[in-house]
Formats: sequence, C-alpha cells, structure tokens
Amino acid sequence: MKKNFTLLFFAFVLLAFSQAGAPASPYYNGFNWTLSGMSLKSALSTKITTTHTNFLTYSEVWNATQITDLDPTDATNTNVLLLYGFSSNICPASPSDDNYHRSRNKNSNGGATSCEWNREHVYAKSLGTPALDDSGSSDAGEDAHHLRASDVDRNNDRASEKFTSGSGNSGDITSTTWYPGDEWKGDVARMMMYMYLRYPAQCLPINVGTGAMVATDTNMIQLFLQWNAEDPVSQYEDNRNTYHGNTINAFAQGNRNPFIDNPYLATIIWGGPIAENRWPEIFLSAENFVSVENATVYPNPTINSEVYISTTKQLSSIVLYNINGQIIQEIKKPSKIEYDIYKVSNLPKGFYLMQLATENDSTTKKILVN
Repeated sequence: MKKNFTLLFFAFVLLAFSQAGAPASPYYNGFNWTLSGMSLKSALSTKITTTHTNFLTYSEVWNATQITDLDPTDATNTNVLLLYGFSSNICPASPSDDNYHRSRNKNSNGGATSCEWNREHVYAKSLGTPALDDSGSSDAGEDAHHLRASDVDRNNDRASEKFTSGSGNSGDITSTTWYPGDEWKGDVARMMMYMYLRYPAQCLPINVGTGAMVATDTNMIQLFLQWNAEDPVSQYEDNRNTYHGNTINAFAQGNRNPFIDNPYLATIIWGGPIAENRWPEIFLSAENFVSVENATVYPNPTINSEVYISTTKQLSSIVLYNINGQIIQEIKKPSKIEYDIYKVSNLPKGFYLMQLATENDSTTKKILVN
C-alpha cells in the first residue's frame, strides 16, 4: 500500500481552560497551552531557545555538574550520580568494578580511567548534523541539559553508539548500539527531546536512536516516546532542571527542559504511549479524549451510494482511495450536515479505504459501496 494508507493511530491529548491553570513555575507565564502537535513543538522550541541566555563554556560545565548532578539521597552532598551506572559500590573502596558505579565523589572529575568521572555527551557529538563542538561557548556541545556525569570507562564504552531498546542495566546491545539502562532510559529520552527542540536541525532524534519513526514527525522515533512513558521523572532530573531554569544560579543556562517539567507534553506533540501528566489542572487524561479513530461510518455496506460519518471531531479532509491507491474522491474542509454528522455522496461501487483526518489526528476506515 502507498503511504496514504498508513494508519496514524496516535492521540493528541490536550484541553486548556485558561492561563489560571498554568504550571506554578513563572518560567511558563503567558505560554499558550491551547496548542498541540507541531504547533506546540514549535512554541516550546522558541521558548527554550529564547530563554537560553547564559552559554556555558565546556569548562564551566564541570562547575555546573558538581551542583546539578548531586545524588538527592546523599545528605552530605558529596557524590554525583553517574549516568548509565548501576552498582552501589563507591571508589576508592571498590575500584575493581568502577565502570559500573552509580555514584562517585563530586570532586573526582577528570580523564583518568580509574575512579573518575567525566562529562558524557548524551547526544553523541559525532551524530549531530553538523557534529557537536564543545570548544566554543554557544554550541550544542556545551549545553548542560544533555551533559551528564558518567564514569570515564562507561562513557568510553558507549562512545557514539546509538540508543536502542533493551532491558536491565546499561550496556552494548550490538557493536553499534547502546541501551542506557532501566533507570536512565527516561532521562535519555527527555534529554533527546530537549536537544531536538533546542537544536532542531543539528540534533535529530533519528540520528541518535534506532527504531520506527513517528508518522507525524519523521525526525522523532517511537523508542524515545516509549522510554519517556515507562521511566517517570526522578528528583534528580527535577533538581537539574530547577537549577538551570533559575538565572540567579552561577552556572545556570536560564532555560528548562519542558519534558522534565511534564513528560505528557511529548504525548501531546507526538502521540505514542501515554506519559506521566504532572499538570492535571491543565491537561485532561487520555481516557477523556475522543480520537477521530472512534468515528463511525454507516451504513456499511452503503445504501444509495452515500455514507455518513459520525464524529465529534472537526475533520480537515475526507479522502477515498481504491485498492490501487488512487484517490477517487477528496473533500477538503468538509461541513457537517448535523451536530456531529458528515455525509459523502455519489460513491461509485467497489471496496475502498476512507481516510478521515483532523489537524492532528488521522484514521482509515474500510467501506463497501454496493
């Protein structure tokens, strides 16, 4: 079948009442939460770009990471968490497995391969278009939202491998792919979403991860939507985001990662699995959303070469295809004949696929015209 027959079974789940329901953070004051789909993506991209007012040097990222990556469970503020790590052992008491360590003394940063940590470019530098550069002060290579503390060896093990599906602890899946670990996969997904919106031409998700693309945005992959839903936001992520969003902090960038603030924003933009909704005062749950997929086409088989479509959604187009993929009839911006009823007439006899589309949603129905 041609691309026209691709079923776009995804739901954008959004209902905004007024700015009174906006999130508590003043960072989003005045933001238009009535947007969805690519319009919301574009608006958030503008927001995080214009509020990125402090461009850290790669050296200053050391200072930021020693603050933002502290282990929230460590009352002494001694250790930073290590991305991809999973062992509770800590150097120097247990240096033999330091590659697997989950935390490390915050002052043990550097390039040594034993008991030290360095800055992991979660969006691997070589995978950017063009490649990320960390020698200046305004490139994606110095963006602290995707630079994480990581064991030096673990960082080297991942290198520039693309992210792929897996389970359990982090590690190589193939010689060219890497699974970040169950604890870290949501972090990775939300960082990649941020990087895509902040650097929309340079940091494409399809270049840093594997798997099927999202139908409405072929630069995004379904894997990151899945990870975003399966691994909720941690206190560690919140701490990092709060620090960088507050311009009074010495090494803050001034912008936030919206997908940490609310993972559900990814669902509204790209669909996919329903992610955690941290702002229920703004967004209705998915159970309350009526998708165009639920539209009813009747009678089927048809009578008198006409068919009715019942849906509460406002359709942007109705397209009828034959089995060879040819367009038999197309109605753009159709009008309802009643409150929630559309009518299509003068249908030739045969078997067809009828595509119903809204601005952000689409479904395809099989019909038989007698």
